[in-house]
Amino acid sequence: MITKRIIPCLDVKNGRVVKGVNFEGLGDVSSPIELAAYYSSAGADELVFYDITASAEGRALFTDILTQVASQIFIPLTVGGGISTISDFDRVLKCGADKVSVNSGAIKNPQLIEEAAKKYGDQCVVLSVDAKRVGGGFRVFGRGGRDDTGLDAIEWIKRGVAMGAGEIVLNSIDTDGVKNGFDLEMLRAVCEVVDVPVIASGGAGCVEDFTKLFRELPKVDAGLAASIFHFGEVKIQDLKKELNANGITVRL
Repeated sequence: MITKRIIPCLDVKNGRVVKGVNFEGLGDVSSPIELAAYYSSAGADELVFYDITASAEGRALFTDILTQVASQIFIPLTVGGGISTISDFDRVLKCGADKVSVNSGAIKNPQLIEEAAKKYGDQCVVLSVDAKRVGGGFRVFGRGGRDDTGLDAIEWIKRGVAMGAGEIVLNSIDTDGVKNGFDLEMLRAVCEVVDVPVIASGGAGCVEDFTKLFRELPKVDAGLAASIFHFGEVKIQDLKKELNANGITVRL
């Protein structure tokens, strides 16, 4: 049985962790450095750090805060936001990231996925996809969910994996922050077309949402969440104990 991963996500804006609903209405949560240290000791399997306005503002990711976050944790760290060139990969990895997440940068230049996979290995390249229902299908949105790219999400994910993406983070804009459960329909569609790890993001509201995710979609490798962990609604160790009690393999 493959061990399922539980991954908190730090959405960082102006040096602070923020959280919204459906990618809008962002509110201040905490210091990313303090929160990262807490999650590293609280049983998280990995940590995701997104500089969520870097792409929209057309700037590089905040490397000073990232370096401090990386120094606080002893679990794998995935970093994204404003990643548009190989030099961005290099800079972020030198700050302590283990994996680099591409989203808008890969939409603009799909070759970035291939170049990065060749240089750093598939396992280092994470394709993060912000998707939303449009006209009966799933559409890719860029720049933090602001722009409808016109790309079909399933076809884009297939293409990304073919070019070397070693992992997919599927962010459902429809369920983001709503806390009614993960977007199982969208996740199922992705799991049917790729054979790399798929991370579910958007919609977790309680422990049962994770149990349902892994039971109904055994091909999903990890569950990612933000606000339920940030605000103490769900403790990671409690979540893992419950998953373990339900026969889902996790690192306790």
